Amino acid sequence: MRLLWSIFICLSLPLAITAQSTGISNPPDTLPDNFYLLSTVERDGEALPEIDIKEVVIIGRESKSKKFPFSRYQRLVSNLKKVYPYALVVRSQLGDINLKLQELPDDRERRKYLRQTENSLFGEYEDDIRDMTISQGRLLIKLIDRETMNTSYELIRQYRGSLSAAFWQGIARIFGTNLKEEYDPYGEDIIIEIIVTEIESGNL
Repeated sequence: MRLLWSIFICLSLPLAITAQSTGISNPPDTLPDNFYLLSTVERDGEALPEIDIKEVVIIGRESKSKKFPFSRYQRLVSNLKKVYPYALVVRSQLGDINLKLQELPDDRERRKYLRQTENSLFGEYEDDIRDMTISQGRLLIKLIDRETMNTSYELIRQYRGSLSAAFWQGIARIFGTNLKEEYDPYGEDIIIEIIVTEIESGNL
C-alpha cells in the first residue's frame, strides 16, 4: 500500500543581495526563479521581515507499536478519504430536507416527502454504501455525528420514529457497529480528526 501521508519540511530562505548603484555586479544566481518575497512588519517600533508559512501537522516516523501501528494509520487515511464525502452529503441533504419540511403544510405531506427523498437517496447511493466494508461503515457513523452533531440513531429516530431507530440499531449491532456512537475529536477519535482536518485543507 502506498504511503498516503508522509510529511517532510525543509525551509530554505535563499538570500538575494542586490547590486548597488556602483555598477558592481553580483555572481549569477544559480536558482533565479526560487525565492521568497518577504513582507515587512513593524513590531515594537522595529521593522522585521515576515513570511506566512502553511500550517502543517507533523506525524512521527513509522511506529512498531501494537497500539497504533503505522500500517493501520495508512488504512485509516484510505478509508476516511472514501467515506468522508458521504458524511458531507448527509449534512447537505439534512439541511435541504429541514428547509423543505418547514414549507410543507401538514404531517401527511412531510411523511410523503420523506419517503420520496429516502427512495431517491437510496437509489443514488445504494451501490456505494453496499461496497463499504464494516470498518468504513463504522467511520461513516462517526463522521455523520461529526458533521450533523447528531448520532445516526438520533437522526433515524427524528425522521423515521423510535421503532425504526431501534430496528436499525439492532441490525447495526449484529455487524458489530453502534448507531449511537458519538464522535470524540479530543479523545479516542483524535487521529481521525487530524486526518479529516488535513483532508479538508487539501493536504491529503
